[in-house]
Amino acid sequence: MNADVIVIGGGTAGLMASISAAENEANVLLLEKGNVLGRKLTISGGGRCNVTNRLPVDEVIKHIPGNGRFLYSAFSIYNNEDIISFFEGMGVALKEEDHGRMFPVSDDAKSVVNALINKLKKLNVQVKTNTSVKEVLYEDGRVIGVQLQDGKIINTKSVILAVGGKSVPHTGSTGDGYAWAKKAGHTITELFPTEVPITSNERFIQEKTLQGLALRDIELSVLNPKGKKVITHKMDMLFTHFGVSGPAALRCSQFVYKVQQKFKTKDVNMTIDLFPSISEETLFQETIKKVKEDPKKAIKNVLKGLAPERYLLFLLDQCKIDESKPCNEINSQKIRELVQACKQFTFTVNGTLSIEKAFVTGGGISTKEVHPKEMASKLMNGLYFCGEILDIHGYTGGYNITAAFVTGRIAGASAAQYVKEQ
Repeated sequence: MNADVIVIGGGTAGLMASISAAENEANVLLLEKGNVLGRKLTISGGGRCNVTNRLPVDEVIKHIPGNGRFLYSAFSIYNNEDIISFFEGMGVALKEEDHGRMFPVSDDAKSVVNALINKLKKLNVQVKTNTSVKEVLYEDGRVIGVQLQDGKIINTKSVILAVGGKSVPHTGSTGDGYAWAKKAGHTITELFPTEVPITSNERFIQEKTLQGLALRDIELSVLNPKGKKVITHKMDMLFTHFGVSGPAALRCSQFVYKVQQKFKTKDVNMTIDLFPSISEETLFQETIKKVKEDPKKAIKNVLKGLAPERYLLFLLDQCKIDESKPCNEINSQKIRELVQACKQFTFTVNGTLSIEKAFVTGGGISTKEVHPKEMASKLMNGLYFCGEILDIHGYTGGYNITAAFVTGRIAGASAAQYVKEQ
């Protein structure tokens, strides 16, 4: 069995790469070690599949803090609007939700995956599931084939590595591709979890004081050891039995890792601003006014509604204010402390959950060794990369899928062109 282009990995990037190569008249063989294609796509977006994001290209790239700028060249060839046209052209109607996120009107990820699989069939792409690759074969600075785990060798002129990273391993992303890239001379930057819950040894976390409590539209920040904010995200967050989670925490997670690495420290401080839209002084004046209006009432009753009840009682305790005390027995300095705690409650975290528990893998094949307009290896002729195996990582919200589709599209077309030229 021979093929012009072999795509290894039947996920988001691999499916698009196979389609793209076949549309450019290559004879394509898609190898997937699992028993189904598009497994990670099927579970993405809570099973609805956030196909892409419709924000302007500059904004999309801002939401890919891990080497997003590398994608500028790729986006000049194929972008998020092209992805939308591609799916609508296959009969998958899409709808726009908050923050530019695009979902199928069906609200079912299977409609996206099925459309891609049907496209493969129409283009006569050979698909082999339950087929594991042992290694990619190189000779004289070029790709010559792949060897399967059963020992069988398949000759080819080009290989596209689309095997993903190391996150969500039950979908098949177990880091297989890094060794094949290394063998070709590529650098693998350090792998780390991103879009992952954050861990903490704080006493209130260990004692589960706030476990299960969600805070809405807060600002969560990661600080460096000098107390300067490294990143801030205004979203929802959730306290858990091991630390913090929810959208704001997931987006902050990679910056916790980066501060740990840069400053060689285990502990990192984070702050919560419960009222990001108003200043500390305004909040202080509003709170003092409430307190003076009901001097004999207990502070916890007067400030009811200021914050979720559990969080308010927690902050009162942190400020050593007796929740049952009447307002006229609490001095303005204590009220100021409470307001400061509302605006900048600081707590210490010590890392994140493992890379296997992360939504996205940070690190991967160094983008310095990849041609940005072709997704081709600069070190090995006929070798191409796309998707999460590259050192590119974004926030959740359709950004990683966009990067996977775009790099897959370009890798497929480039590999087909390379074969023609050969």
